[in-house]
Amino acid sequence: MRDSDSDYIESETSSDISLFEGKKGEEKTKKKKKHSKNANHRLSHSNSVINYTWEKEYHRSWDIVQEDQQGSLATTLLQITQAGKRKRILRDAIPLQRGIIRHLVLVLDLTISMGKRDLIPSRYVVSIDQASSFVSEYFEQNPLAQLGIIGMRDGRAISISPYGGNPHEHLMTLSRLKQMDPSGDASLQNALEMARTILYPVPKHGTREVLLIFGSLTSFDPGDIYETINVLIEEKIRVYVIGLSASMSVCQQICKETNAGDESSYGIVLNEQHFHDLLMQFVIPPALKKSHKFLETLIMMGFPSKLIENDETLCACHSDVIKEGYLCPRCFSKVCSLPINCPCCDLTLILSTHLARSYHHLFPLKNWIEVPWEEAYSTHCYACLIPFPEKHEVTSITHSVSISSRYACSECHKHFCIDCDVFAHEILFECIGCQSTLNYKNENKNV
Repeated sequence: MRDSDSDYIESETSSDISLFEGKKGEEKTKKKKKHSKNANHRLSHSNSVINYTWEKEYHRSWDIVQEDQQGSLATTLLQITQAGKRKRILRDAIPLQRGIIRHLVLVLDLTISMGKRDLIPSRYVVSIDQASSFVSEYFEQNPLAQLGIIGMRDGRAISISPYGGNPHEHLMTLSRLKQMDPSGDASLQNALEMARTILYPVPKHGTREVLLIFGSLTSFDPGDIYETINVLIEEKIRVYVIGLSASMSVCQQICKETNAGDESSYGIVLNEQHFHDLLMQFVIPPALKKSHKFLETLIMMGFPSKLIENDETLCACHSDVIKEGYLCPRCFSKVCSLPINCPCCDLTLILSTHLARSYHHLFPLKNWIEVPWEEAYSTHCYACLIPFPEKHEVTSITHSVSISSRYACSECHKHFCIDCDVFAHEILFECIGCQSTLNYKNENKNV
């Protein structure tokens, strides 16, 4: 009661004073109220404009989802999917001299940090699955390449799959690797030294590369890792790192110094799709440097014939008992798979199809351009004959997607859909329109 009475008396005295002051008092109180309202408005406006840094960097992905004229989200979701496809296939199409004979060592992190579940079901399982898809795509795009797989575990570097050119052996080894559990700590120096030992005897006319999938934030090395970096630079070994945790200064320095200052050789994974995209960018053979001393060297290769025998004999590469194999044209040794360096005479044994499949890296297919509505005269895709959407059916939400959902080749000027664009640039490596036009011209010449 004491506090309530005092409040009542104060309010009463204030009202009495305002009554005695008359109009002047009313004008003063109105000005004060108006001033307080303006101050509150400015304060609320400033709070709405000024955001924290983490709020500015956060991307509200749901804001780009818009309904079309019929109130459906199908068109918007389709364009988001097309934007992702288009972004993945856009790459540098300038013809460069590349090292199509590649020698690569894949290093996997098998330490306790790979047991974290920020990737579902765990980093360990996802990294093995992504490594398996990388091995398949690597040999599909680089048939003349060789690959070896090692791992980091308990502070040591261990051999997982021996160095060779048979993708089936690597995939079988990776599938068995899932039965193990990650343990111990990582050692970058031990892994790089073991990879350097594997790549030391390979021919100098090929590239020497190390791809490291690294999920730890620490490295327990027995010596100075910077001495190892200098040795890698002297032996012209390129190191690529894909990190599953935060960025590390030592990884940045390794990639930057071994790749002539190229910082794109080091990437941090954001999600599983980004993990896949980072791995796939290393499928393309790297461009050769100007300082490469073996640019004009001719490489002797042998094209063996396939041999099928009634009796089983030992192969020279694995000492396995087989009936089918390939016979070296120089020393007549029997090997079980190609490509391979002959174990007896060290001749590179390949097939003619291997050279043909590597040719598209030297002369890549140009990126197709987006077609505006003013030039969208076609009604169907030239390759798959799927009808293009009408102008009133398309609502553009991003600049990375063609407005008319059409993509044109700069040579034949034919229009294609996004799926045919992806198929031509990632699988076929040829333009369907250019090939059909070329065949038509050749037929007319023969007539």
